[in-house]
Amino acid sequence: MMSKIFTDSSTDDVWSGNVLTDTIAQQSIGILIPGATLTFAQAEYESGCMAWRLQNAQTLRVSSRGWGVLTGQNCMSESKLQPVQVSPNDILTTYPLPQAGAGTSNALAWVSTTKGTELFKVIAAPDGAPTGMKTAVNNQSLGDAFFNSNLRTISVQCEDGCTLDSIQIVDEMGGVVFTAQGNVRGAGAGSRSNTYNLDLRSLNIPIGKGWAFNVIATSA
Repeated sequence: MMSKIFTDSSTDDVWSGNVLTDTIAQQSIGILIPGATLTFAQAEYESGCMAWRLQNAQTLRVSSRGWGVLTGQNCMSESKLQPVQVSPNDILTTYPLPQAGAGTSNALAWVSTTKGTELFKVIAAPDGAPTGMKTAVNNQSLGDAFFNSNLRTISVQCEDGCTLDSIQIVDEMGGVVFTAQGNVRGAGAGSRSNTYNLDLRSLNIPIGKGWAFNVIATSA
């Protein structure tokens, strides 16, 4: 087993340009260790929340993805990956969000369906108010992005100190089709994870046109 360290001074609220390079040769992961098999990844950020992904720079195919954690809160037991082989064209990129202002929260979510997986985000969600999450890249709602597919998994990471009260899947008429309660993460009392506020697996929810994905959160 070997380990490599990759870093970047990333820009908030974008994927573009946030490419991590190794600390010795300043090379991207595909150039540095092509053909290697990744089995774990420990990503850290300074404040807020952050997603990461392993992506082929030519085909744009994403072969692995996950969450960062606040510096100093990494845990190997939460860092394991499904083994993935590094392509020569692969790059590691990050999508960070900062802490929101008073009374509001920022949050990210990996959402997987039978059509694929997308990163969703919400900026400055007011405390206690159901607020729609949209895709980070195209600003689409759940129904716009994944109409006529089945929802499989949801993993939500709110900013540091935030409590995820619950999430909602809402139909085109505003009715709540599905809801689940979340938690805090990190060093807070009651936390069960450093990486996520809510992690749902084995869902099988058909997604209709005009459906929304809401979060209800409370800031620190």
